[in-house]
Parts: sequence; structure tokens; C-alpha cells
Amino acid sequence: MVKSIGIRDRAPQFQPVDLADAPHVDALLTRLGLGPLDPTGISSPTGRNDSWAGTTANGTPVFVKQLTDHGHEVRLRRSEAVWAAGSGLIDTPRLLGSDPDNSLLVFEYLQGGDPGSDLVARNAFDADLCERAGAAVAAVHHLTPEGFDTAEHPLPPVALLEAIPLSRYTEGSAAELAMWRLLHADAPLIEALRALRSADTEQIPSRCPIHGDMRLDQFLLVDGKLYLTDFEESRIGDPARDVGAFAGEMLFQAIASIPASLADASPYGHTATHEEILATGIVEIEQRSPLIRRFFRAYLAAGPTAAAEDQDLGVRAAAYAGWHMLDRMLAATANSVRLSPINKAAAGIGRTVLLSPADFTSSLGLEA
Repeated sequence: MVKSIGIRDRAPQFQPVDLADAPHVDALLTRLGLGPLDPTGISSPTGRNDSWAGTTANGTPVFVKQLTDHGHEVRLRRSEAVWAAGSGLIDTPRLLGSDPDNSLLVFEYLQGGDPGSDLVARNAFDADLCERAGAAVAAVHHLTPEGFDTAEHPLPPVALLEAIPLSRYTEGSAAELAMWRLLHADAPLIEALRALRSADTEQIPSRCPIHGDMRLDQFLLVDGKLYLTDFEESRIGDPARDVGAFAGEMLFQAIASIPASLADASPYGHTATHEEILATGIVEIEQRSPLIRRFFRAYLAAGPTAAAEDQDLGVRAAAYAGWHMLDRMLAATANSVRLSPINKAAAGIGRTVLLSPADFTSSLGLEA
């Protein structure tokens, strides 16, 4: 387990696992001809997996990631497949080597970068960056499919729509369990989620290599260049999943902005009503839909022909945007004791879009 030790370059830093407890890290770096890490300047910029960022004995900045989640062997192979297919074709940190036995990946370390989530929070993910993000996703979708995982994507988790395992129930927070109760009681939503999952398994003509876990923090702006990172969920799939996830991220950021917007507009001590929350959310979404539109148009201009000719791409992408909102809300409730009004508003917006995606393609900027 890692713990935060402060902020550097606006990204959280964590205390990395002691290299004495992970000798395989320096062993791999030495085999790669880089030498061991300098122990005086090691940090861990992420918290999901064990990781080490620093400079090796020969002066090479590296980022070492040890995959620890379920299915880490497959996730490592997916990362390797993207690098093998995309070297020189997509802007992503260079893969320097790997150790499958210890689930290690070694990348070049891009220092001083701005994650896309931080840029959005500062209103700095502008139209130009959205266009570049659209082109970056298109480049991934253009990769040759040989070597990519063909397994079905696990999300939405349709099995959990019937019931959640006892272990998850006993470990879940009160807010998370409340969210699952709402989902289990919502038959139209369950049907829509099953239909969305089923559509991704069909052989639609536009299926191609996809990122599979598109979030704003997977984009990294370094010295003016936009990189796309973390391909551990990549596989052959529906391109609408990546496009919709980007739109869903923008929706999520719009909802996350509601408390600050309400605080600026409301008198001190005023408790916002449900109607005020929704109205503020609509304004925030309207401000971001032109950015989604710029992203989508750039994607269509640079993407595979099959995707550009897919008349239902925007509708499926809108549905994925709705699911992404629900997915992010489930993640947000993991450590909460109750569902906040903002959580409920976000889930409600995601549900509305998911049930009638064709009605929202224009307002979301996903029109053909």
C-alpha cells in the first residue's frame, strides 16, 4: 500500500514500495542496460498499481509499473501489443522493456506532464487539445488488429445487475450499496445496459483496436505534446466505447463543477434544491458540448473509414457516455457513507442519456 507524500507537477506523488522489497525492479533495469534506480530521487506518481519513477544509473528517466490487479498477466500483454503495433504511429510513452514473470513494465518517464483531468479542472483542456485528443484516439483505432486481445470487455458488468457477490456486499460502502439498490430496481436501465454490452460483441463493421479505458487522466500534456497512456484494457472492440467515454468524462467533469458553480451563484448558507442542481448541471454540460463536438469531428476526420461511415456510431457513443457517468458515480461512492445530491444528479443524467441516446447526440456534440 502506498501513501501520498505531496504534490509535484500538479500530480499526486506517493511513497513507492521500498526497492529492497522489490529486487526484481532493479534486476530488470539492469538487464535492459539501464542500471538500477538512483534511490535518492524515486517517487510514485500513481496509486492504482505499485510504481517507481526516477533516474537509472546511466541517467535514463524511467517509469516502472508493476501490475497488481486481477488479470495482470493479460493486462501486461495488452500493453505490449499496443506498443508493438503502434510504435511510431501513436504518441504514447516509449516501452523500454517488460518482465512478464513479475508483471513489470518499464516506460520512458515523461517528467513535468499535465494529466488531462487536471487540465479540465483548470479549464485548460481547450478546443485545440480536444481536436488533438480526437486525432490520438483515431490513431489507436487505425492500428492493425493482429496481436490484440479479442476478449469481451467486462463493462458494463451485466452479471452484477442481478446481484452482487457477498464479498462485495460486505466490503461496499453505504453509498455504493445504495447505488446498487437503485440499479437493481431499475428494469429499463438494466435492459439498456444489457443491450449496450450485447452490441459490443456483435461483428459491427467498425470494430477495431480500442483503448478500452478512456479517461481524461490517460492523456498527458508534456512540453506541448499530447500523449495517450495506459493501454492495459486495450482489445478489439466498438470504437464508440472510446468516443463515448471521452464524452462521458466531459459530462462527469461538468457535474463535478456543480458545487463550485452553485457556491458562486448562491447566497451563503443556501441549500441547493434538486431543480437548482439539475439546472446548473445543464449549463455546465452546454459549456462542454462544443469541446466534445470538436473532439468527435477531429476523430471522424482522422479515424478509420469504417467508423466514419458507421451511421450509428454517435448513438452508441452517447449510450457509452451515459454508462460512463454511472460507472464514475459507482467509483465515487466507494468511500462514501451516503449518496449526495450531486451523485444522484449525475446518475440521473447518465441514466437519461443511456435510455434515449439518439435524443442526445446533438446536445452532446456527437452528431454525425
